Amino acid sequence: MDRSHHQDLAVMTPQPDEIDPAAVDMDESVPEMTGPERTCIVTRTVLDKSQMIRFVAGPSGDIVPDLKGDLPGRGFWVTANAKTLEEAVRKHIFTKVTKGQAKADAGLPERVAQLLTRQVVDQLGLAKKSGHLVAGFDKVEAALRARQVKLLLEASDGAAEGRGKLARLAGPGVEIWAPLPSEALAPALGRLHAVHVAVKPGGMADRLSVTLRRHAGFMPAADSAAVGSTGGTAVPGTL
Repeated sequence: MDRSHHQDLAVMTPQPDEIDPAAVDMDESVPEMTGPERTCIVTRTVLDKSQMIRFVAGPSGDIVPDLKGDLPGRGFWVTANAKTLEEAVRKHIFTKVTKGQAKADAGLPERVAQLLTRQVVDQLGLAKKSGHLVAGFDKVEAALRARQVKLLLEASDGAAEGRGKLARLAGPGVEIWAPLPSEALAPALGRLHAVHVAVKPGGMADRLSVTLRRHAGFMPAADSAAVGSTGGTAVPGTL
């Protein structure tokens, strides 16, 4: 192989520190950047945006999580789990993709975890207010038997017997989550105690499902465990 061919290969081969343009929001008028997928700036894995978290550079030079995906400015996408975000912070990848204009704080993964927990609670509250949610063993059981459930949420510290019984009633397509302890679920539902929660099919359940998946990536495995069942889906990554 001659020297010129070697030079051509050097030009064509991506270097380790190069950032895939698909990991960064470019001009929204460019067709390939308006689709549902992005490339993680850390792993270079191409994923649906629902499996990722968008970040933007704030005006003071910090990195700001954009959970809703609507903050102005160029966005940088990271796979929605704590390990990947911690690597981004440790390796100063945000500084690289912003060309030194912004830096991620060491506490960014913890902040994202807190924001996602708040988003779960807020979305549950909205689902309750809109009539898309029922809580309490008897009401959840009735909804499951009527096949009117998309998401079955159980308090992570709830009794195994009750959780298991409801999980066995879950039909195909029902996602089963145990994202938070009872004391965290209860305030969102206006209750003193909450263990069993069901969300009806629809757009609200779809949005909450995305948030739960992201949230699970930032929780210790024991705290985000999904309940196994013979009918419903114990969501991957939460076991």
